[in-house]
Amino acid sequence: MIGTGYVGLVSGVCFADIGNQVVCVDKDKNKIDKLNSGISPIYEPGLDELIKKNFIAKRLSFTTNIDKAISTSDIIFICVGTPTRKGSIKVDLSFVYKCTREILKYSKRKKIIVTKSTVPVGTGDEIEKIVKKKKKLFTVISNPEFLREGEAIRDFRYPDRIVIGSNEKKAFSIMNKLYAPLTNKGSKFFTTSRRGAELIKYASNAFLATKITFINELANLCEKSGVNVEDISLGMGSDNRIGGRFLRAGPAYGGSCFPKDTKGLVSAAEKYKINLSVVKSVIKSNQQRVNLLTKRVHKILGSNLKNKKISFLGVTFKPNTDDMRDSTSLKMIPYLCKKGAKVNYYDPSGEKKEFRKIKNCNYTNNIKSNCIGADLVVLLTEWDEFKSIDFKKIVKNSKFKVYDLRNLYSAEEMKKNKIKYYSVGRPNTN
Repeated sequence: MIGTGYVGLVSGVCFADIGNQVVCVDKDKNKIDKLNSGISPIYEPGLDELIKKNFIAKRLSFTTNIDKAISTSDIIFICVGTPTRKGSIKVDLSFVYKCTREILKYSKRKKIIVTKSTVPVGTGDEIEKIVKKKKKLFTVISNPEFLREGEAIRDFRYPDRIVIGSNEKKAFSIMNKLYAPLTNKGSKFFTTSRRGAELIKYASNAFLATKITFINELANLCEKSGVNVEDISLGMGSDNRIGGRFLRAGPAYGGSCFPKDTKGLVSAAEKYKINLSVVKSVIKSNQQRVNLLTKRVHKILGSNLKNKKISFLGVTFKPNTDDMRDSTSLKMIPYLCKKGAKVNYYDPSGEKKEFRKIKNCNYTNNIKSNCIGADLVVLLTEWDEFKSIDFKKIVKNSKFKVYDLRNLYSAEEMKKNKIKYYSVGRPNTN
């Protein structure tokens, strides 16, 4: 596994756990030293235990020696980052191509090169061009990942589908054997062309991002028309053609996939002179979502935020991960601090470097100390420990308000407890 980021590390550890000999390689010595000491560089439930278990069993190893890692492996997974280029919507594939050149350099026998990184349609063709000097040694295939942060180990073990894209049929049987422990338990093994697999990944993420954006826009309509968006979600989601997942109103989507992959799909389409107007609208609407939610703080607390105490519960883009990429908090918190508010935040995954240099922004290590004396409590991430808080006991301010961006609480219950409560896409009961 080349790259020990989220995809490479989780996939590598899980492949080892189903009986394979796996070596994870990364140029970051500090990260590799930590992994060899049994310390995971990412927060993912259950991952630490699996790393230790398979490391002790000698099925899993970590190294910076890419020469040895490549030369001793039969199947090489490219799991490096494919970020959006700065100031552009194009995908930066430089890490993928650098890996490919390393594979070419250190391979002296037959290898299967698998792109697990999310890449635009046609990337496999470019990889083949790079290795054409030793073309007979390589089979290049696409095997996109569909791991949700916070649920990654379960998603690896019980996937909705395993997608393999290859232009050579012999690769399907080899990959089927690799995934046999999963397919034997009923996981769907889906084969297509290499370009087909590349596009399936982008199309899947763009569609899920569209569902989130759609329900968020409907939530705006619900608030104005006095309708509960949760009724709309349930009514729509009960239709099997639509499905209820990803139809929950809340903050803008974030994380390592949806923001960059929607842009990457639009960029790939433009290369073929195709206008993906729906996906473009999704990107624009999601960006506006953050501004809309931030402005609502003014509606709750007034135009002057100077010295207002605002408490954030959760700052990661979703629960059960420490991933801050494109989280709504990255725009909300700096804005509120700039307006003179005093912001405290607590997140179960710990303090965030992104907020250390922001004036009037402080991390606290538990719910109670975070919320004491708050004028406004903002529920941003739906960690389990935020789902049954007795606000009256912990917020020592009789006039405090709660802004629930995840609709975790009942508006009626809050009203009974005489707490000013604001949620997303639901009628205001204050």
